[in-house]
Amino acid sequence: MSIETLIGSAGVSILLAAFALNLVGRLSASSRLYQALNAVGAALACIASAVIWYPPFVVLEFVWFVVALLALLGIARARDAA
Repeated sequence: MSIETLIGSAGVSILLAAFALNLVGRLSASSRLYQALNAVGAALACIASAVIWYPPFVVLEFVWFVVALLALLGIARARDAA
């Protein structure tokens, strides 16, 4: 198995785990952990997609990563304001 396949598989597994945990009510979408899992998973999937040069997924995963980071910043700001 190639390194990009391992990295991509790890990223997608993290994303799917976060999604499944959210669906069954074990992890809130507004939690830091959920957004951190999304950021890490998307970053890994983006890297793997860039290595194999598949632009649609590079864009998708990069945007997913940025949105998760923005959500993390929003959560941090809300906690600081409280």
